[in-house]
Amino acid sequence: MNIFLALSGLFGGLGVGMGAFAAHGLRTYLSEGSLQLLETAVRYQMIHALALGLVAILLTRLPSAGVLWAAGWAFGAGVLLFSGSLYALAFTGIRWLGAITPVGGVAFLIGWACLALSARAVP
Repeated sequence: MNIFLALSGLFGGLGVGMGAFAAHGLRTYLSEGSLQLLETAVRYQMIHALALGLVAILLTRLPSAGVLWAAGWAFGAGVLLFSGSLYALAFTGIRWLGAITPVGGVAFLIGWACLALSARAVP
C-alpha cells in the first residue's frame, strides 16, 4: 500500500467535508474569526493533500529516494499539526492550541525543502 496516496485521499476527502460543513452547517454557530480559522485550515490541508499525492506518484518512480519519504511524512505531520490545531482552536476557543500551529508550518516547510531536494535523485 502506498501510505502517502492513502493519506492524500483521506486528507483531501476530509478537507472537502470540513469545508462544506464550515460553509453550510457552522455559519450560525461559530464567530467570523473561527470560520476564518477553519477556512485557513482547510486550504492548507487541501494543498498538502495534493502534495502528498505528488509524493506518492514520485515514489513509484524513485522508491529509494529517502528525501521523498521525509517529504511525505513532513507533509502528513504538517496537516495534523497545522490544520488540526486550527480546527481545534476554532471549535474550542482554547487559545494555547494556536501555539501548535507554527510547528505544523515548519513541518510543511521541511516537506517542501525535501521535495525540492528530491530533484537530485531524478536521473
